[in-house]
Amino acid sequence: MNQYQNTPHEYDHYVVESEAPLLEWLLNNVKGTKTKIKATLQGKGIRVNGKVVTRYDYPLLPGMKVGVSKTKKNNEEFKSRYLKIVYEDRYLVVVDKNVGILSMAAGHSSLNVKRVLDDYFRQTDQKCRAHVVHRLDRDTSGLLIYAKDMEAEQILERNWREIVYDRRYVAVVSGEMENDEGTLASWLKDNAAYITYSSPVDNGGKYAVTHYHTLARTTDHSLVEFKLDTGRKNQIRVHTADIGHPVCGDIKYGNGDNPIGRLCLHAYVLCFWHPITGERMEFQTPIPPDFRRLFK
Repeated sequence: MNQYQNTPHEYDHYVVESEAPLLEWLLNNVKGTKTKIKATLQGKGIRVNGKVVTRYDYPLLPGMKVGVSKTKKNNEEFKSRYLKIVYEDRYLVVVDKNVGILSMAAGHSSLNVKRVLDDYFRQTDQKCRAHVVHRLDRDTSGLLIYAKDMEAEQILERNWREIVYDRRYVAVVSGEMENDEGTLASWLKDNAAYITYSSPVDNGGKYAVTHYHTLARTTDHSLVEFKLDTGRKNQIRVHTADIGHPVCGDIKYGNGDNPIGRLCLHAYVLCFWHPITGERMEFQTPIPPDFRRLFK
């Protein structure tokens, strides 16, 4: 699982012995998966004779010196207080979003992940735009995929259920969970005020299934992992409220319990088959330290 962290740049150094295009040479001479090597190249982690090179077909000649960054991510241009780029290649980008920023534009609100990424693509002279394929609520943090072209976007949107094989969230919920694990299922439907409500019988809404696993508990709160069979709007928030343990900090479905001043929901595992290359992509972010502190 790709558990990422920011580390300073360290390079492995090589001397080229025979002519070859850069990517081909890297795959033959550098340890690591094809995905990781491509990500390092795309992320400006390869230097040839001291200069950063990102071209796959850059011609290497005998005697040239190649530096390969040991860090996983090298998006040196990208600095944002709202999100981190976890992975990037020519087809897609995976980001870790902070609380308080929308996934995409809504009404007049200008602060959204798509816009931040579009600005970054412009600044780095990439001829692409961020295409939204799934969303997180403004106050939910965690992992999101954005496609960089229409082909990748359409493959992801049409085949989302087949492509994404593991998607998990972690939340702090109110009260002490009775069970270590279980499954919650109901039909979810929005009312006229866009509040999602839940029904044990078919109410014309969408069927939603949430599996949960309790990771830690005190008498006041529980740290719970959720795995979704279906990705319905507000699914975890509604299902936890159904069982009397709403997500802490949830203004819409909660009970006023807000121990850390935020919605305590974080998308922390995202695993999928790459829409273009078919490679297995696995990402995991740390559980937010604020969540963990409640269970020290």
